[in-house]
Amino acid sequence: MPDETTGAAQPLCASSELQERGRAIVFDVLLWGGPARAFALRFGGRVVAYLNRCAHVPTEMDWQPGEFLDMDRRWILCSIHGAAYEPATGRCVGGPCGRASLMSLETAERDGHVYWYPSRDIRPVEFDPAPPEAST
Repeated sequence: MPDETTGAAQPLCASSELQERGRAIVFDVLLWGGPARAFALRFGGRVVAYLNRCAHVPTEMDWQPGEFLDMDRRWILCSIHGAAYEPATGRCVGGPCGRASLMSLETAERDGHVYWYPSRDIRPVEFDPAPPEAST
C-alpha cells in the first residue's frame, strides 16, 4: 500500500491487458525530474512494475516494444548486455548486473484495473491542459 512518500494512484491499464508472462505495458514517468520509461507485466499471478533501466548500464532493456522476458518467459532480460533479473523481485540473477536490482514501482490491481503509485523519485508525467478551442 502507498505510504507518505507516494502520490495518488495512477491509472495504467485494464487488468486484462496484462497476460501472465506476456507483453508488458510500457509507460512514461519522471525519474528525479527527468524523462524515463517504466514497464508493468504480470508474473506469478501478480502485476510487477520496474523502471525500464538496466542496473548494469542505464539503458532501456526491451528487445521489442514491451518485450522484456527471455525465450522461456522466465527472466527479465536486458537486450543490450544480457543482464537477467528475477521478475517477481527485480533482483539480478545473472550477467553483468552484479548484486543490483531493478528500480521497482508500487502497483495495485482492483476492480479490473491496474494502477501504479508515484514515489519520491519516480513521478507521473504531467501534461499541460489542452488550450481552449477558439470560437468562430
